[in-house]
Amino acid sequence: MAKADLLITNANILTLDSTNRKAGSLAVTDGRISGIWSESEPPRNAVEVTPETEVINLKGETLIPGFIETHNHILGYSQFRKQVDCSSPLNQNIDDIIKNINHKANQTPAGKWVLGQGYDDTLLADNRHPTREDLDKAAPDHPVLVRHASGHIAVANSKALELASLNEKVPDPQGGHYGKYDNGQLNGVIYEMSAMKPLSEVLPKPTKEDLINDLGEAAKDYMAQGITMNSDAAIGLMGSGEDLDVHLEAAEKGINPMRAQLLIMHHLLREDGPFAGYTAEQLDEEIRSRSNGRARLDSAKMFQDGSIQGLTGALRKPYYCDENLYGDLYHNQEDFNKEVLDLHKRGFRIATHGNGDRAIGSIIEAYTNALDDTPKTDHRHRIEHVQTATPEDLDVMQKYHIAGSFFINHVYYYGDRHKRIFLGPERAARISPLKDAVRRGLLFTLHSDCPVTPISPLHLIWAAVNRITREGEVLGAEQRIDALTALRTMTIDGARLNFDEEHSGSIEIGKRADFAVLESDPIDINPKDIKDIPIKATFIDGKIVYGQKGF
Repeated sequence: MAKADLLITNANILTLDSTNRKAGSLAVTDGRISGIWSESEPPRNAVEVTPETEVINLKGETLIPGFIETHNHILGYSQFRKQVDCSSPLNQNIDDIIKNINHKANQTPAGKWVLGQGYDDTLLADNRHPTREDLDKAAPDHPVLVRHASGHIAVANSKALELASLNEKVPDPQGGHYGKYDNGQLNGVIYEMSAMKPLSEVLPKPTKEDLINDLGEAAKDYMAQGITMNSDAAIGLMGSGEDLDVHLEAAEKGINPMRAQLLIMHHLLREDGPFAGYTAEQLDEEIRSRSNGRARLDSAKMFQDGSIQGLTGALRKPYYCDENLYGDLYHNQEDFNKEVLDLHKRGFRIATHGNGDRAIGSIIEAYTNALDDTPKTDHRHRIEHVQTATPEDLDVMQKYHIAGSFFINHVYYYGDRHKRIFLGPERAARISPLKDAVRRGLLFTLHSDCPVTPISPLHLIWAAVNRITREGEVLGAEQRIDALTALRTMTIDGARLNFDEEHSGSIEIGKRADFAVLESDPIDINPKDIKDIPIKATFIDGKIVYGQKGF
């Protein structure tokens, strides 16, 4: 008979095991689930309860496995929380952004950077990007950089461009470009990460200690949403991997209590990178050792296009708003195939960003080329976002067991504009084709891509079940999935995508005691109310990390 450290009673427990069993009580011993019973309290003599046992009566509230968020940028979110909010509807027009940047500049010593985030040109009354002149007007004595809501575009003022040595002579890099006026001068708008690199090299660098503390504060926001395992989807995105040290130290010291999955940018794994020659096993061993087992290698991360709302996602057919625009691929196919094959042979699971269907097709080609060359049955290579995948793309994913992580929040936050501006009605109705993925038995999850959209697993589930846009329209009703399936994508399917299904993702004896407590049952509630269910508590290893005793 196991001695319980934690006993949860009178609960509506959704185990999400293979039979979706429901239970009424459970016990935890040494951070693992040691007993599960159908009854609201364990049968007599089924578990040893001592004066040290913490007993929590949930009074009928719902206990689920902790949410697993498989793609976001928590460290980036921790920095954006401190920058000028340029989002809409807070900012109705560019003049509002100018005023807010100016307010921050007036509080900042001359010559120091002013950073903003979240603007969206298609939500501004001006219906355009801010320019260098707009930001010069806002802060003539400061370098300024303001990032687009997509994360794939930014605007710099004249001082920032000068510091980065950017002028009209700069060539456009592969997969990115610089906005220009008709006279050839830079207008300050910068498209995609490759073009932003010169600016990233001159931006102020926070200390490691500050970043660790910021990450800890961000983790509190995540745990308040019931998240117990989280994936940072681009370690080393704009640098040499210094952010890896931040994650590992925050994990090792418990400053970030969540389990961390780390997607390592591919350039860090090249011959000139800090992990040149590493196998996936070697890098995973180092990450686990340095984090006291709290962090793991997830994937080698690549990008093959940008953002559809930024008009940089690579499409097979032109954008609805511009018949001459198709978007850009990050890599030519031959080089892409070669790098993917090298990573595959070194044992890395590969995760590649693909929004446009041309990029998705390119990723599939690279993956299938690697798998045909060096077959591996349980690779779980994944495509990130999978926003405009066609039925034919999904068929090949099914054949080669390629997984997906869908950015379902596109439907709510961008669906109306995809329909009117970017993709047109037919393609917009098919974004994030979850039902088609279910029909094919694909392994897939949902994600927020925070800070692109707010962190909230329940909002993701709500979006998958309802497909309601910001303006209240149902977009692509035939691609809706049921609440149970959507809930599983954020729990047990997330564990499977993370190669962790033996330890997490469902409530079963022997698995980790990572839970979320919800005020209502997301399977039984009105589907339109799922996103508003309060999170009462979050447990990791059987310990409360959000909420208080008694809730």
